[in-house]
Amino acid sequence: MTEGKDGLDYELDERMELTTIAQVRAIADPLREAVLDLLLERAATITELATALGRPKGTVAYHVKLLTEAGITTVVRTRRVRAVTESYYGRTARLHFVGELKALDEAGRPIGGNYLVTAARESEPAHLNDELSAILRYARIPRVQLREFRRRMLDLADEFSRLPRGGEQSYGFVAALYPTEHPHLPDPQDEPG
Repeated sequence: MTEGKDGLDYELDERMELTTIAQVRAIADPLREAVLDLLLERAATITELATALGRPKGTVAYHVKLLTEAGITTVVRTRRVRAVTESYYGRTARLHFVGELKALDEAGRPIGGNYLVTAARESEPAHLNDELSAILRYARIPRVQLREFRRRMLDLADEFSRLPRGGEQSYGFVAALYPTEHPHLPDPQDEPG
């Protein structure tokens, strides 16, 4: 088994923009998100993923099939085990992100998980144990700066996902940019001269 970039045992693209509703729906499930996170460590079989997630193999196989049909995971290699061919799955890209697609469900709500809600739920024990490191800031900026900052945010998430895997504890990283009703000062007026 050869290692690719950053210690992964398979090659993958750096980024993939999700542009279809099927792709967005495929990643909008906590179990499928967990599968994708595990595949950043190395390629894995359905059995390995099921063991790591504590879920039945049939359930995990179903979710991996949806990710594969959406082009988000793929078989990166196979091996013969007794009379069965075992497939190893990997991600198609290190970073999958939703582009300008504005996909809505039947009720008119955006398709896709709210990562801040997930992070808030997962971070509660760390907050209670004084182990949470977080920051929140507000800024009134033009759209062109927002796009540049978003690119930098994705770069930072990419850097986090490339860190060598090891240790006993998994850590979450969440970053978001969103419009708010936070107050701001009016633009300065030209003073009469």
